[in-house]
This record gives sequence, C-alpha cells and structure tokens, in this order.
Amino acid sequence: MSVKQSFIELPLDLDQQRIPRHVAVIMDGNGRWAKSRGFPRIIGHQKGVDALKNLLRCCDDWGIEVLTAYAFSTENWGRPSHEVEFLMTLFERVLRKELAEMMAENVKIRFVGDLSALPTSLQAEIAYSMEKTANNKGIQFNIATNYGSRQEIIHACKSIASQVQQGKMELEDIDEKLFENHLYTEGLISPDLLIRTSGEMRLSNFLLWQMAYAEIYVTPTLWPDFNREEFHQALLNYQQRDRRFGKLSKT
Repeated sequence: MSVKQSFIELPLDLDQQRIPRHVAVIMDGNGRWAKSRGFPRIIGHQKGVDALKNLLRCCDDWGIEVLTAYAFSTENWGRPSHEVEFLMTLFERVLRKELAEMMAENVKIRFVGDLSALPTSLQAEIAYSMEKTANNKGIQFNIATNYGSRQEIIHACKSIASQVQQGKMELEDIDEKLFENHLYTEGLISPDLLIRTSGEMRLSNFLLWQMAYAEIYVTPTLWPDFNREEFHQALLNYQQRDRRFGKLSKT
C-alpha cells in the first residue's frame, strides 16, 4: 500500500479492504444530457471531460489503483463527421492542457486501442503524454480510444498465429496468459468493477475478454452528472457482491 493509501479519506461506510483495484467506466449519456438542456451535443462531451477528471481524482483519493475509461469506440466513427472531428480535437486539447496536472498528481497515462487510425497530431500528443508519465507511480489511467474488443481479440489471434506459423512458438504454448500478452491491455490487471451510466444494459464491445469476472453496475444517471456521491453508491453496491469466481461461497 502506498503512503497516500494509508490515509485516504474513504467514506466511513466503505470497507477499505474491499475497494476494487481496477474500475472501468462506459461514459454514456453526454449527448442526451446536452439535448435535455437545449445544448449542442458537444457541450455534453465537454462536461463529460469534467466528470472524468473528477472520477480520476476520486479514484486516486480512495486508493483505487487503475481507472479505465471508454473514450471512443471503433463504432464511434459512424457518428456525424463534425462530432467526430470535435472529439478528436477535444482529446488533443485536453491532453495538452491537463498533462502538467497529471504529472503533478503522479498519474500514469496509457492509451489502449488502434491508435494508428487517429489524426497524426493526436497520436503525437498521446505518445508524448505516455512517455512523460511512464515513470509516475500513482494511479494508472487508461483511455480506450479507437477501441473495440472484438477487433482487439482478432488482432491478438493473428499475432499469435503469425508466431506459430513462423515457428516462434508451438500451439501447446498458447494459454490465457500468453493470449493476454497480445491484447492492447497487456500487463494490466483485469477490472473488478464496470460502471455504465445512462441506464444502458450492454457492454458495447468493451473489454470483453478482460471483463470475464467483473462486477457490473448500471446507473440511470447521465455521465456528466456522475459525481463522487454516485461513485460512492457504486462502490457500496460492489461491496455487497459475493465474488465467487465460479466457486462456492465460503459462508
């Protein structure tokens, strides 16, 4: 446990010994939040960034080791071109603006997904942010960008098949650990808790392999309104779960 985690300001009704190590979030509802207020969808995305910053800080305060946010899926390219362009610009601007603060708070940034399809300038900002924060020892912040889990799994299969074909490994060498080493999330612990906002009851092609035993919490709250109290309720719900991992309960 880090020095910071030894005196985190955890709500009294939460058990520090049962805090999830890795939380993943599907940040749904930005557009609906904006529309309900008569704003353009892009305003919802801007407010969504604020909600994500607040959640990252809360995770850090409460001793959670890893936060993974679903920022842009492979399917999101099908949205109106002006919205996609805005999102790419927003990602780049936020990275540039927030990097100094991420450094000050010791956050380690990692992007997961097929980054080659992103605008060149955004790729450069991503590479720079990951390089600058690589040695930070605080919370691991993963941003899934141009990410699709089915595509990730196919990519891993092709990579492994190529190595078998080249004689670099045998079929018998393939196991879960080796497969995980060919995913975009190589080296990361699996999520303990998935939170999805806006009430949608689906995974939306997000971390399908990694979510095998994650607890799922769905809230009707739209993402820009997801705050520390909402997260508190998600953790309370999580701590009521009996995580058996396919085994029988000990009680």
